[in-house]
Amino acid sequence: MNKADRIKRMKVPAVDPALAKRLPPGQVLTERFPILHEGEVPVYDLQTWTLRVFGEVEREVTLGYEEIRAMPQSVLTCDIHCVTRWSRFDNRFEGVRFRDFLKAAGIVPKSDYVMLHGDHGYTANLALSDLDRDDVLLAHSFDGEPLTDKHGWPLRMIVPHLYFWKSVKWLRGIEFTNENKPGFWEQNGFHLNGDPFREERFSGEALPIPEDEWEKKEFD
Repeated sequence: MNKADRIKRMKVPAVDPALAKRLPPGQVLTERFPILHEGEVPVYDLQTWTLRVFGEVEREVTLGYEEIRAMPQSVLTCDIHCVTRWSRFDNRFEGVRFRDFLKAAGIVPKSDYVMLHGDHGYTANLALSDLDRDDVLLAHSFDGEPLTDKHGWPLRMIVPHLYFWKSVKWLRGIEFTNENKPGFWEQNGFHLNGDPFREERFSGEALPIPEDEWEKKEFD
């Protein structure tokens, strides 16, 4: 049974009416930060780590970690919502806003879609319009400290208005594409877009289906 099917079999949690405007349907609020990912946690040498920007752009760019840290930095406080039914309020991330990143790196997109690439072959597709927002961040820190290895150090994307699988950990590539092709989880039963308030969890279905498996996972 794949992950999407397991989620569909779980009991649907009720949303506190007092939180309805902030907590999407079918979510459970937690103060913990569950750790969920595919594959082993990578180990990096920042002297050799790079982020590649390629595809439908005027000029491809490969950047080192210090080049990204030298860009204009921002602090973002946001809520995050995982497709596995947990939500966490008021998370403080620091990094480079995606808009500022494009400007600082001199990247001119020539397409409307993006495929984010993490290590271990992980991918997630997004519309460029979902990244071209004030609340989308290439994050290196959380709560004033560097991201932990298990939460995506040294760099992860934060896209708070979509389910958290779109906020790719261990970011290594940003590919601009002409088609909205499905990424890793999108090819395995998850929705192409992933809006929590529309409950866009699964492909082909609009079902109010929960997941409490996250409660058994590791936490920070």
